[in-house]
Order: sequence, then C-alpha cells, then structure tokens
Amino acid sequence: MSLEGKVVLITGGSKGIGRAIALRAAQSGASVVVNYSSDTGAANEVVAQIGSDRALAVRADASSVAGVEELVRETVGRFSKVDVAIPNAGMMTMQDLEHTSEAGFDSMYNLNVKGPSFWLRSAVPPSYLLYASAKGAVEQMTRVMAKDLARKGITGKPDAMVKAIAAQSPFNRLGDPADIADVAAFLAGPESRWVSGQVIAANGAAFV
Repeated sequence: MSLEGKVVLITGGSKGIGRAIALRAAQSGASVVVNYSSDTGAANEVVAQIGSDRALAVRADASSVAGVEELVRETVGRFSKVDVAIPNAGMMTMQDLEHTSEAGFDSMYNLNVKGPSFWLRSAVPPSYLLYASAKGAVEQMTRVMAKDLARKGITGKPDAMVKAIAAQSPFNRLGDPADIADVAAFLAGPESRWVSGQVIAANGAAFV
C-alpha cells in the first residue's frame, strides 16, 4: 500500500490516533502535515520521527474557520497541495442533557462538526452537505438522549465503563491507535478506490 507522492493533512496529529495515522502514512511514503492545538513538543517529535523534509507541524485551532483556513494555507505553501484530509481532532464529554452547557455544546460541535465542514468546503461542490449533516446530528442526538433520560439518576464509573466497552468485543480489549491508523492508511491509498460514501466500523466486532 503506497502513498508515495501524496500529501496527508491530519488534525489532532500529535498524539493518540492522529499520531499513529501520521506515522503510518509516512511509512507508506506520504508527506504529512501534523496539526496540533497546544503540545508543540509532541508535534515536533512526530515530525522528527518522520523527517523534516517530509513532515510539517502546524499549530492551529481546528474548531475555527480562521484556524482551518490557516492550516490549509500553510500546507499548500509547503507542499503545494493536499491529497488526503483526515479530520481526526475531536472531543467527547460524558455529560447528560441536564448538565450540558451552551458553551460545552458549542465547543464540541465546533471541533467535531463545524471545523471539518469548513476545512473541506473547498473540495466539496454545492450540495445538501449542511442539511444532511445537521439532520444526521439531530437523529443521533435523539437516540442518545433517549438512553440518557432513561438512565437519569444513574451515574457511571469510568473504570467500569472501559471494562464494559472492552467486553463487547470478542477480542476483549479496546482498540489501539494503530488499529485505526491502518484503516486510515488503506482509505487514503489507491486500494480503496471503490470505497466511497461508506462508514467503516473499525470496532473489533463490538457492534455488528
């Protein structure tokens, strides 16, 4: 699987899954732009592992329009193009509806939805993208809200939650960043040419 000559841009690329994707893409021959929000040392470490001739660290706010536009400008300025865009940066807070603040809601949607939407808009022709994504978000929120309200008054313990999630997989473990990085590298490469418009459920058969 070769990404030779490709430029891969990854938000949240300095740690965790993003870091694993960056290293995997570089291993396949790609030049990589590692976006990060605060940890300059971690981002520079990824660049050092890949090599400064094929990697660039860019500090930018992936939740803001100005931030993602600056990220794209710096990428094109260095490598002249963007072949693969991976909006990896994201956040998840475990709160019920009652305790969710407007600021918390905005922060999560800005990073998980707004940022990627504006980041990719130059590559997407006019369509029903915003309507479809908004309706999809509401649909999923309704599902989660129903469960959330049904469990009102029950508090979960983080350790117990991790064990419960791991137990749902026949592998009896949580996924590693490398598990997702290999899938991302496949989707970025020519071998995935007939895969389009699909959601790849890389979840260790926890949900089938």
